[in-house]
Amino acid sequence: MKLRVAIAAGLGLGFVLSRTAAWAEPLKIRVGWILAPAELTPYMCGKPDIARHNGASYTLELTHFQGSPLEVTAMQSGNLDIAPFGSSSFAIAVQNAGLNDLKIIADEVQDGVPGWGGPEFRVLKDGPIETIDDLRGKVLVTNIFGGETDIAIKLTMLKHNMVANRDFTEIQAEMSNMNALLLGHKADLIDAVHPFQDDPDLQAKSRTLFRPADTLGKFELSFLTARIGYIAAHRAVLVDFLEDYVRAFHWYLDPAHRAEAIEIVARVTKRPSASFESWLFTTKDEYHDPDAMPDLDAVTSDIHAQFQVGLAKADLNAADHADLTLLKEAIARVE
Repeated sequence: MKLRVAIAAGLGLGFVLSRTAAWAEPLKIRVGWILAPAELTPYMCGKPDIARHNGASYTLELTHFQGSPLEVTAMQSGNLDIAPFGSSSFAIAVQNAGLNDLKIIADEVQDGVPGWGGPEFRVLKDGPIETIDDLRGKVLVTNIFGGETDIAIKLTMLKHNMVANRDFTEIQAEMSNMNALLLGHKADLIDAVHPFQDDPDLQAKSRTLFRPADTLGKFELSFLTARIGYIAAHRAVLVDFLEDYVRAFHWYLDPAHRAEAIEIVARVTKRPSASFESWLFTTKDEYHDPDAMPDLDAVTSDIHAQFQVGLAKADLNAADHADLTLLKEAIARVE
């Protein structure tokens, strides 16, 4: 009898130890990303000792997506834990895709912040377009329907009494193909972003007609989101992740680290470092809040602009769809 009890006790202890060991395994956080270097997650672990909790309480599993619609599907199916959405895709996810339990937890990148760079709508210097009114009957290009530049185009043109597919043609194209479309006279206005807007040939032959910020003001291009259930189940680990995330922002945005930071980004993105040297991590870049704090008022305003042009079902108060308590706890822990 005593032997049986001892065996049972030993088995019980083994069970407890095995469960404890299982619990001690780092949580795999599945994070999506679309565009680097605008998004930090692909290279936040590129410098030793920044992501101090990586490999301890969590590990990152990064998945690249061509666009936000695929991320929406991944979040719906439970195949993604943290997704970057912008104001436009967030409204679609919440209002159209049944992800009304989605919460904004941290920021990534903003456009339209005074003194900082961002997308430009460019036209040919020697072409017929002098003013926005001259775009009537012309071909305008955006990178994706429903995104920031599409909203800016539609709302800007609406203010000039022009509607897409009635008064002008709007098409989609990859960012890398924009310059060729304009310089090849196949489009009259393109959306130019880094590094493509820095091309010497484009700079010599085109000019900026207007910017998205002229119509939209500040626009939240990308912020991190997670579902309520995931946050509740893994709150402590998410705070660890966000602590590392904020620490990474501090390091990459520090001018003293810029040369090394560019080399890391070049290695991760597999692009030459020279393509980043004139703008990355400077005021020519889009704005990154140093503490990754999103501007919820801007998100609310952005979604109102979408509603105005028929791209959102209704207005949305971003404060009702955010949980910044994790981020604030993380910020307090960063030296």
